[in-house]
Amino acid sequence: MGVNHIHTGTVAVIGNGPVGQTTALLLARWGVRVVLLDGRAERDPIGSKAICQQRDVLEVWAAIGVGEQIAAEGVTWDTARTFHREHELFSQQFVDHGQSPFPPFVNVSQARTEELLDAAIARQPLIDVRWGHPVEQIEQDGSEVRLGCATESSPVTVAADYAVLATGSRSSELRRQLGVGFPGRSFDDKFLICDIQADIPGWANERRFYFDPEWNPGRQVLIHPCPDSTFRIDWQVPGDYDLDAEAESGALNDRIRQIIGDTPYRIVWKSVYRFHARLADRMQVGRVLLAGDCAHIVSPFGARGLNSGVGDAENAAWKLAFVLRGWADPALLETYDLERRAAAAENLAVTSATMDFLVPQTDEQHARRLSVLEAAVADPQARAEVDSGRLAEPFWYVDSPLTTPDPRRPFAGRPARGVAPDPVPGVLVPDVPVTVRGQSCARLREIARHGVLLLHGADVDPTAVREAALTATHSPIRIHALRDIDTTGLLTAATKAGANDVWIVRPDAHIAAVVDGSDRPALAAALRRAVGAEVTAGERQVG
Repeated sequence: MGVNHIHTGTVAVIGNGPVGQTTALLLARWGVRVVLLDGRAERDPIGSKAICQQRDVLEVWAAIGVGEQIAAEGVTWDTARTFHREHELFSQQFVDHGQSPFPPFVNVSQARTEELLDAAIARQPLIDVRWGHPVEQIEQDGSEVRLGCATESSPVTVAADYAVLATGSRSSELRRQLGVGFPGRSFDDKFLICDIQADIPGWANERRFYFDPEWNPGRQVLIHPCPDSTFRIDWQVPGDYDLDAEAESGALNDRIRQIIGDTPYRIVWKSVYRFHARLADRMQVGRVLLAGDCAHIVSPFGARGLNSGVGDAENAAWKLAFVLRGWADPALLETYDLERRAAAAENLAVTSATMDFLVPQTDEQHARRLSVLEAAVADPQARAEVDSGRLAEPFWYVDSPLTTPDPRRPFAGRPARGVAPDPVPGVLVPDVPVTVRGQSCARLREIARHGVLLLHGADVDPTAVREAALTATHSPIRIHALRDIDTTGLLTAATKAGANDVWIVRPDAHIAAVVDGSDRPALAAALRRAVGAEVTAGERQVG
């Protein structure tokens, strides 16, 4: 078997789906060469799949040149309505501390998202795309990862410095070779998806969730608007549901007609799937990082699948780039598992609670659900207990070894649905328009994603900040006075930044620390910590 050596400073990304594509583009943005492998002969676009893209994910995609187009092509919605039978229980709005140019959510088919990411990859000379390269064997040592690919012509081994495994949920063999378990559970009920094209006035800009509607008694229905007058309808159905039999008998048409009436429609795509809730027991094994569905699977109620996978991609990309470019110690990579498994565990807890409410497993759960739903029609307090899926939100790295806590700004815990937490260490910095070099031409998160960003108050000596930064890290640093960059005052108001503050923002736009600008040792320590130089032996443990 010949070895196809990619030159030093290369990452092999396995899996050319949206998580793998995003990882590859983010790595190339940092100047890292990528070989992108996929076992399929070519892309196989079909169905809506992961349709619901969250605002902060659009921000990540904007950094690689596709976020604005995905937002423009997708259906924008900012309201989520929840019903019990014929009664609307509540509608959810979304509150942001900043002034993002992106809506809270857009709906667009995964196939179209992949097309746009493919176009961006085609423009990127640092990415080598190889279809028809199914990875069947994965080995590594202290210096490289070797991937055995069974191509049609002959077996090939691709060697790279690191690898990101983004092969989706059906990755059991590669996980086995890495010694990674994938514990969790599966749910008995199935869910039927139909993408239908129809003109349904009033439904084009909102998500609708129905508990126990008369046209699916005892179970749920979720309706999402998509581009081109297409609606995705998800029905909860029994475990023995037979889609082919229902389509052949005409019962599927009756099922759709119960929702849309006599409106003309056509089915664009249909499928049946069973939900699973699983989390890999490790997301890093040596030089291999696991990302997306191969590391964690959650139910789609809340749109936390692909959105979380993009979070994995960004976290992996900046850390791999910093290590490969010599800007950070390899210990930084060990925080990938610590941060992203915590994010996955949070998603698992949220979505599992949703599934226990949607698909009760015991008589007690059934009784509680019915009681809550019936009370929620008239009781606002009961409405807070209705769980139709807490919608996707970025994870908060408040307990990360890269975060320096600020006792003046403690994390208040998981906020109310649809509300972003206050900007404190570990949380994404609010996105606002900023002025750089006298020109109002940028957004804060846009400039944050070029390295480590330092924002300081009016009473802080910028020379001292620069000197502390140069001694603390080799990574790219940008330093701006808040009064120069925040000409609108939005950022200062949102953060309640003080005149003596220095805000340290990571390359993924999360706040790493807020420190006193006059305390130079504290500033240097927080900077070192933000890029992994202060990770202790105990914090480096992976598990």
